Amino acid sequence: MLTGDLVRLRALEPSDAGTMWRWNNDPVIGRWMFGGHPESLAQITERFASLPRNSYASTFLGVEPLGEQRLIGSVRLRDAAPETGSAELDLRIGDKNYWGRGYATDTVRVICRFGFDELRLHRISLTVVADNESARRVYEKTGFVEEGRQRECFRRDGKWHDMILMGLLEGELR
Repeated sequence: MLTGDLVRLRALEPSDAGTMWRWNNDPVIGRWMFGGHPESLAQITERFASLPRNSYASTFLGVEPLGEQRLIGSVRLRDAAPETGSAELDLRIGDKNYWGRGYATDTVRVICRFGFDELRLHRISLTVVADNESARRVYEKTGFVEEGRQRECFRRDGKWHDMILMGLLEGELR
């Protein structure tokens, strides 16, 4: 288990499927997320029952507040490659009661520290919708810098949005 000042990161369990399904079907939570095709609760439960074991290539964890056994989000380092020392970061704080209170920032710090210290990564990158200002603030606060922009590649509510590529190198985590 990985811990920070506010959060504990733990392996996801099949019993987390219902919570993730609710978040996937909440338009406010999913506003800036890439959506796939809708999944039924049965489908996501089946998928969670067969999640691959966490490994160097992909570490997918649940986020809980310290002192509580309550899933409030998920975080993943994926596509890690020892040849390049790099991985991609995905983050979602799905419980709106924990938005704007430092839980996302602490989660990013904990997972990046794990990536740099334990996985021996040199670089962690992510993409974020340019208009998702709260997520961008979290990433900038933890040391991520803008490295590029993909113009009008994310569509939401009938409007095209830019995506920003951000990166964090070993030694830059704040």
